[in-house]
Amino acid sequence: MALRFASLGSGSKGNGTLVASGDHCLLVDCGFTIKETERRMARLGVSPSDLSAILVTHEHSDHLSGVAPLARKYKLPVYLTPGTLRARDIGKLPRLHLIEGHQPFAVADIQVTPVAVPHDAREAAQFVFRNRGGSLGLLTDLGTVTPHVEAHFGDCDALVLEANHDPQMLAQGPYPPSLKRRVGGAYGHLSNQQAAGFLQRVGCDQLQHLVVAHISEKNNSVELARAALADAADKVANCIFACQQQGFDWLDIDKRD
Repeated sequence: MALRFASLGSGSKGNGTLVASGDHCLLVDCGFTIKETERRMARLGVSPSDLSAILVTHEHSDHLSGVAPLARKYKLPVYLTPGTLRARDIGKLPRLHLIEGHQPFAVADIQVTPVAVPHDAREAAQFVFRNRGGSLGLLTDLGTVTPHVEAHFGDCDALVLEANHDPQMLAQGPYPPSLKRRVGGAYGHLSNQQAAGFLQRVGCDQLQHLVVAHISEKNNSVELARAALADAADKVANCIFACQQQGFDWLDIDKRD
């Protein structure tokens, strides 16, 4: 079965990514209310009752706030690191699976590899998804691209990659100095230039899809991100830019020859 993926929305007002294979569908993060999650999923032709599990990257509210309510309503298993669980009181969950030591695990035929990333959270993880049909990397919410990250995300068939801010816009923008330092720091978010540098180092000829995501509405623009990533995007068959309101529609990963 081919992997496919879509987004409920991407940005500081709420995140959620769907990863599907055959009859199984995973939701990575949920930063929306139950009603809004249901509405956004319906736009993509699925319901929370179709989900096999929810995976959590970290405890920030734009990724976590809707996880527990949705899991309780639809009796869904939740996968997250022990640090993320300890960082926020989310109440009782129907079925809890702890990601121990960032060891790979499987949900149905989808192999999931959690990858530790530098972010200002208790035990943040991003994910690489694989099945016999291909691989997908989900890489947002990190302040530095480490060799460990490059080793895991350098050979994906599709990649959702953060290009959060333009450094000049961030410096001149409305955030207080402490928040500017946090966003632009080693445990914050990737800039357009950091995202471009990552793609240049690992190469992107193998990518079928590149989705540029988590673009700040206050400290970035699609035009600036597009310009910074132009060289890399030209080498990818399909490059799109995710937005806060619409996310992006289903994308299919073709099996490698």
